Amino acid sequence: MTYIEELKEVIRKLHGVESTHIESVPVKEVFQGKTIWEGIVEVFDLHGHPKANTAYAWSHGTDDPASPKRHVTVLKVPPAVSPITAVRVAIMQELRELRANAEEEAEA
Repeated sequence: MTYIEELKEVIRKLHGVESTHIESVPVKEVFQGKTIWEGIVEVFDLHGHPKANTAYAWSHGTDDPASPKRHVTVLKVPPAVSPITAVRVAIMQELRELRANAEEEAEA
């Protein structure tokens, strides 16, 4: 299975629709002079999704040996209206999850 096919399968499982790969867009997100994310965002047309015609998707490695790869998909709905804003939305979501997990551990 190719990388694009892998992402299409993730989109199918998470969003329940078929997709067509449109383009690959290089993205570099810099915050306070430091690169915090750099990679290729794959852009897909969605077929029959009720809320979005486009999805952005990519994967990255993790530190978890049980799950060494994480797939990310972001639907093209505001504020995620381009590959760069999709990356920003994903970063913010990841930060929220990390904070929530840290708070849960602190309460335990």
